[in-house]
Amino acid sequence: MMGDQNSGNPPLGEQTASHEVVPFLLRHSMGARRLRVALVGTYAPRSCGIATFSADVREQLMRHAGGMDIDVYALDGPDSGLVYAQDVHVIGAQKREDYLRAAHAINDSCADVVWIQHEFGIFGGTDGALISELVDRLAAPVLITFHTVLAKPSPGQRAVMEHLLSRCSRVMVMSQQGRQLLMSTYRAPGGIIEVIEHGAPDRPFRTAQKAKHRMGLAGKKVLTTFGLLGPGKGLETAIAAMPAILREHSDTVYRIVGATHPVLVARDGESYRQGLMAQAEALGVSHAILWDNRFLAIEDLLEQLECCDIYLSPYPGLDQSTSGTLSYAVALGKAVVSTPYVHARELLADGVGCLIEPNAPDAIAAAVNDLLFSPQRLLELQRRAYERGRRTTWPHFARASAHLVRNTLAARPQRVEPAVVPELAAVWNMSDGTGMLQHAVGPVPDRRHGYCTDDNARALMLMNVAKGITQAERMRWSGIYGGFLFHAWNPDARRFRNFMRFDRQWCEDVGSQDSNGRALWALGHTVEHSPIQELRNWAGRMVDDVMPRLNDLDAPRALAFGALGCCALLRGGWQSAQANERITLACETLTRLVTIHRRPDWLWFEQGLAYDNPRLSQALIEGGVMLGRREWVDAGLETLAWIMDCQTSAQGFFRPVGSESFDQRGLWKPFDQQPLEAQAAVEAARAAWMASGDEAWVRQAHQAYQWFFGANDRGVAVADIASGRCCDGVTPRGRNENSGAESILAFHLSHYALAAMNREARPYAKAGTDLGNSTG
Repeated sequence: MMGDQNSGNPPLGEQTASHEVVPFLLRHSMGARRLRVALVGTYAPRSCGIATFSADVREQLMRHAGGMDIDVYALDGPDSGLVYAQDVHVIGAQKREDYLRAAHAINDSCADVVWIQHEFGIFGGTDGALISELVDRLAAPVLITFHTVLAKPSPGQRAVMEHLLSRCSRVMVMSQQGRQLLMSTYRAPGGIIEVIEHGAPDRPFRTAQKAKHRMGLAGKKVLTTFGLLGPGKGLETAIAAMPAILREHSDTVYRIVGATHPVLVARDGESYRQGLMAQAEALGVSHAILWDNRFLAIEDLLEQLECCDIYLSPYPGLDQSTSGTLSYAVALGKAVVSTPYVHARELLADGVGCLIEPNAPDAIAAAVNDLLFSPQRLLELQRRAYERGRRTTWPHFARASAHLVRNTLAARPQRVEPAVVPELAAVWNMSDGTGMLQHAVGPVPDRRHGYCTDDNARALMLMNVAKGITQAERMRWSGIYGGFLFHAWNPDARRFRNFMRFDRQWCEDVGSQDSNGRALWALGHTVEHSPIQELRNWAGRMVDDVMPRLNDLDAPRALAFGALGCCALLRGGWQSAQANERITLACETLTRLVTIHRRPDWLWFEQGLAYDNPRLSQALIEGGVMLGRREWVDAGLETLAWIMDCQTSAQGFFRPVGSESFDQRGLWKPFDQQPLEAQAAVEAARAAWMASGDEAWVRQAHQAYQWFFGANDRGVAVADIASGRCCDGVTPRGRNENSGAESILAFHLSHYALAAMNREARPYAKAGTDLGNSTG
């Protein structure tokens, strides 16, 4: 559960002289600590190319890059019977719950980057779709290596690829063609894609003679193919070329090194290999084909390669974007005869190898015979391959990969300057004579979506507490935002409307329950906080008018918002028996909901989490203080502690429940993170602190506020003090650059709540109750 992730709170920063806010100093020096990388893919002892690659990545990064700890999460097939090392986390490829557990473990591990090795065949579900269950729940930035990039994907494959691309921060491919396909076929942004060629061993250049002697092949001309056997390798074509090769060079042997692919063995036994052997027998070349039916350890494999004169890579499919076997052969300085699949075209360009058409035994025979007839040309080709291979050796690969991992890290600002009062320019930018517009494209208001009561209620609340504006400005804008609420009231329907088009036509007769509760809250807030007496009087009279007609609001957040408004109304000195009744109804309902849904691992009002979650606890706390009901305060503090624990990352910063996981229970998705959630956490923590006096709530409030300035899962500042602008949230890729009304107002109101926390000394004590011993 996310509720187990709390690892404590960061220390409280120093207060500014004005006591307006507490600054947050983000210290993040990558040279001062080791990076933690979660590596996801198949892994040794599984017999497959990606498992070998994953094991090599871990070994080579730790050997050549330094400063990294790498945790392995290995995909395993059903009933494999494999025994992994104790430090390897195993994910059953077909088990959804294993992906969920792995995401939880990775998030708890404080991983800095999650590096996924992707191939369709290794993940469960249709087209490997179960990988989404993991990726969607990862908080750390995701780096994905696509080992295959299909030029003509099926609809399901395309959907999986595009979903993964939408979630990752960086992408690695091993060919330029792969990069181009990602951009053209899958619409991936080129700026996140990096090409790093497949790594290979770094060994001195040697001719094959000594190795042949050791292997009992002295005097032979040796052709080799290695890797897991299966259709698609082109072995049938290479065997078909052997009669023509043997006619010219009878001392030639073709060594086929590698076990049959385990998936084939499980399905068909060794029938594929037996078919190849039967083909060789029928062609009269079985005596010249040497089989080594093993999945070799690296040292054994390199020994096998060193005795090779010519390496054959006759893949019939030309979309193969990565071949580790080809990289190894080139790095060891072997002459290569290959079909022109993607990786081969790039690695063997400029005369590094011989490219021949696919499914053409005659072409293989001609190329091989030509090289064997000319030892000097063969040696030159081997030397060119060796020189080309220096660019793919493991030290080179490790340095490039470590650089990519570091570039995938969430950026961390070194310092946030002590905050002064945010400028209101962004608020004015989004406002006109009708009210505050809802949405923006970047910083530009998007009039297509018009206005809403929710945002204008928040804007009125901001005008009640904003600093640095004249009385005339405050009156003007309070009149506009308050006028929107006044016009939103529909007396015939006994409800506030919510959405209005830009042409001032209402989109509905009745707004949501939550928007009605928020309108009532804004009016109560105006009574308590507006410095303009006429506005306080207007708001109080409007509450008296509308509150009796809103008696049937019963949604949890609508009840909470209304109760918060009634508490503010009473604190502002407005006499209202109905306010007391509404607070009582809301708090009794909320406490009953906690009792209904409470489980050993679940302390909440609902079966899942939605938006503005801390408001439910805040309403209990403020209502309990106002009416002297200790049990409500305690329930509010307990549930708020639980939700704040859920929303604290293992690293100790604020991680709100992402909007993608609203109404879900359990392992939530961390994105998109929205400013509204940080505001709710700040203001609820302030209420808890004033009710209990526990300084831990001050730290919680600052932790949530610091989210605006980069203390989040992507290290991006979403708020700007100078303009007062706030972006719409944190996504898997970083910052959502749009800046709508809700986000801007959440930032400003969070600032003023935190500023008030630094000034006030538990003003709720004036309600006349002794709640000083309550704890958070």
